[in-house]
Amino acid sequence: MNASSPNRRNARLLAVCQALYICAISIDLTLTGLTGYELAPDKSLATLPFAMITVSGAVVSYFAAFLLQRLGRRLGFTLGALIGAAGGGVSVWAVMEGRFWLFCAGTAGVGVYQAFALYYRLAAADAVEPEAKSRAISTVLAGGVLAAILGPALAAWSKDLIPSALFAGAYLMVALLGLVAAGLLWAFYRDGDSIESGGAQAVNGGPPRSLAVIVRQPVFVASMANNVIGSVTMLFVMTAAPLAAVSCHHSIDDGASIIQWHLVGMYAPSLITGWLIRRFGLLTLLLTGGVLNVACVVAAVSSTSLPAFYAALFALGVGWNFMFVGGSTLQAQSYRPSERAKTQGVSEFLRYATTAGATLAAGPVLQHYGWSTVNFAILPLLFVATAMTLWWGRQERAAKKEPLPA
Repeated sequence: MNASSPNRRNARLLAVCQALYICAISIDLTLTGLTGYELAPDKSLATLPFAMITVSGAVVSYFAAFLLQRLGRRLGFTLGALIGAAGGGVSVWAVMEGRFWLFCAGTAGVGVYQAFALYYRLAAADAVEPEAKSRAISTVLAGGVLAAILGPALAAWSKDLIPSALFAGAYLMVALLGLVAAGLLWAFYRDGDSIESGGAQAVNGGPPRSLAVIVRQPVFVASMANNVIGSVTMLFVMTAAPLAAVSCHHSIDDGASIIQWHLVGMYAPSLITGWLIRRFGLLTLLLTGGVLNVACVVAAVSSTSLPAFYAALFALGVGWNFMFVGGSTLQAQSYRPSERAKTQGVSEFLRYATTAGATLAAGPVLQHYGWSTVNFAILPLLFVATAMTLWWGRQERAAKKEPLPA
C-alpha cells in the first residue's frame, strides 16, 4: 500500500476496530433472531429486533457521511462506537426485564454503530492511490477474520453469563466491545492524513458534479449493484438461517456455529481478495461472487442437514465478500474528493434501506413459505447484479478500446 506511515497506522487501527465491531455485531447476528423469538408478543415479529439494526443504520448512514466530514472521522467513529455500547447496555436491560420493544431500541443503537463502522473501509480507501484501494479495503475487512471465529463463540459462551436472563450476558459483551473500540479510536486515530488533500487522488480532482451525473456512471451503477444486492441477498438468507436451522431440529448452538462459519466466509477471503483482483481482475471477482451466491441456493434447497447449512452459509459469505470488496472498490473510484460525502452517504443509505427491507421480510417469508423459498427469492436479484456488472465491464473495455473476451 503506497501511503504515508500515518495512513498505514490508521488502516491497521481501523482493521482492529473492524474486528471489535464484527465481534459485537456477530453476537447480534447469532442471537438476536432467537432472542426476538423469545421476547416477541407475536412470533412473526421475531426478526424485527434484528431488522432494527439495519433500519436504524439506514436512517443514520446518509447523515453519518456528512457528520464524519464535519466533525472529523476520529470523533465521528468514536461517537458511533459509544452509541453501539449504549445499545448493548439497553439490550441487556431489555432481556433481563423481558421487554421486546425496549430490546428493539437497544438493537437500533447497535445499528447506529454499524452505520459508522461501515465507513471504516472507505476511510482507508480514500487515503491511498486508486490502484491500492482494493487492498486498503481488504486490509480493513481482514480485521473481521479472527472476529468471525471469536464472535459467535463469544455469543455461545456469554449467553448464559447472567443466569437469571438467557442471552443478557451476550449483549453485555456487545457493550464492552463498543467501549473498547471507542477508546482505541479516540486515543490513536488521527484525522488529516488523507491523500485527498493533495496526492494521488488529486488526479481525480475537479469541481463537484451533481449527484444525477455521478449515479449515471457505469462504475457507480455496478458498485451499487454489487454492494446493495450482495448485502440484500446475504442478510435476507443469513437472518433467516438460525431460525430455519432450529426449525429443522438443529440446536441453538448449531445455529451459532452456522453463523460462525458464515462469518469466516465473509471475512477470511479479505486476506487474499486484493491479490485475487490483481491476478484475475475486478470483473472476474465480481462475477465469481454472484456464482457463489447461486451455489448457496443450490446447497440450501438440496438438504436441511447440518452440513448443507454450513455449505450454504459459507458460500453465501464468500460470495458477499467478493461482491462487497469489488463493489466498494468501484464505489471509491466513482467520486472526486469534493463529492465524497454526498456519494458515500447516498450509496450507504440505499444499501441500508434495501437491506432493512430484506431483514424485515426474512422472518415472515420463512414463517409462511419456508427455507427453500427464502433462497429461491434471491436468484432474480443476482441476475440483475450480474447484468449490471457485465454492462460496466463492457463500458470499461470499450473505453480502453479492448475487445471483450470470447
